[in-house]
Amino acid sequence: MAAAKRGQVFSYPDNFLALDLALLFIMAILEAVRLYLGTKGNLTEEEASLGVSLVITVGSAILSVYFLVWETYVLKADVIINAILLVTYGLEAILQIIAIAAFVN
Repeated sequence: MAAAKRGQVFSYPDNFLALDLALLFIMAILEAVRLYLGTKGNLTEEEASLGVSLVITVGSAILSVYFLVWETYVLKADVIINAILLVTYGLEAILQIIAIAAFVN
C-alpha cells in the first residue's frame, strides 16, 4: 500500500490578503467598465468612449502585471492566464487606436 502524498499548506499573510482581494475586485470592475465603453464606443463610433476604454486598458494591464509578478503567491496558472491577458490587452489597444483613427477621419 502506497503512502498518500501530502500537499504543502501555505498560510496567506493577512496584510497582503486584503490588498490582493481589493486589487482583484478593482480589476473586475475596471474590466466591466472597459468592455462596456469599448463596445459602446465601437457601436456608436465615438472616439471619447474608445479613448477612455483605452486608458482603462492600460490600467488593467498594470494590474495584470501586478498579479503576474508581485502577487503574494504566483502559480503557474497565474503566469499562463496573465500572459494571455497581456497579449490580448496589447492587441485590443492596437485595434482601439486604429478604430479611433478611423473614426476621427
